[in-house]
Amino acid sequence: MGRIILRLDRVMADRKISLNELSEKVGVANVNLSKMKNGHISAIRFSTLQALCEALRCQPGDLIEYQFGE
Repeated sequence: MGRIILRLDRVMADRKISLNELSEKVGVANVNLSKMKNGHISAIRFSTLQALCEALRCQPGDLIEYQFGE
C-alpha cells in the first residue's frame, strides 16, 4: 500500500523561510507546523493547505506527494 508524504520541509528550505515566520503568515501554531514538517499528522484541512500554498507561493502538489507501495 502506498502512502502520502508531506514535503513542507523541502518547500520551506527552498523558500528560505523559518517555522516561526511561516507560522505567523499562515496563522497555525509552531507545534502544528512542526508536526506537519516532520510528517507526524494524519490529516490536513483544506483551509490550512490553502494558507500554506498562499504563504509559500506553491501548489498543493509541491507539499504533498503520493508514494506507491511495493
